[in-house]
Amino acid sequence: MSTHQHLADDCIFCKIIKGQIPSYKLIETDKSFSFMDIDPLSPGHALVIPKYHAEFFHQVPDEYLADALPVAKRIAAASKLEQYNVLQNNGKLANQAVPHVHFHIIPKPNAEQGLGLTWKPIGMAKEDISELYEKVKKEL
Repeated sequence: MSTHQHLADDCIFCKIIKGQIPSYKLIETDKSFSFMDIDPLSPGHALVIPKYHAEFFHQVPDEYLADALPVAKRIAAASKLEQYNVLQNNGKLANQAVPHVHFHIIPKPNAEQGLGLTWKPIGMAKEDISELYEKVKKEL
């Protein structure tokens, strides 16, 4: 299904897409490839990767992104998950382990398994939020 365009020779996920490394493939489309994570945070942890090598989310063409989330949705539905996270990390500080954009579907069956996350709001002043809002909006 893949023409192997836009893939890197030295990327583990690109090698999985090309069939050079085996995987527990779930769904493959012209623009996405999904498989079970071999180092899962919980049973059923799966990945969806665009068939386009890019390290950061904002570098992936829209048509690849538009294909990936319906694939993630199908996996979540087929897995009959009651609670789960869909996660996408960008950069090492954000816990991105493989420098190829990928989406995790992580079942959250209990407090111990799945994604462990602590939400810590930083308490920004409304003026600072407004200033940042204006900067971002200007660039859109």
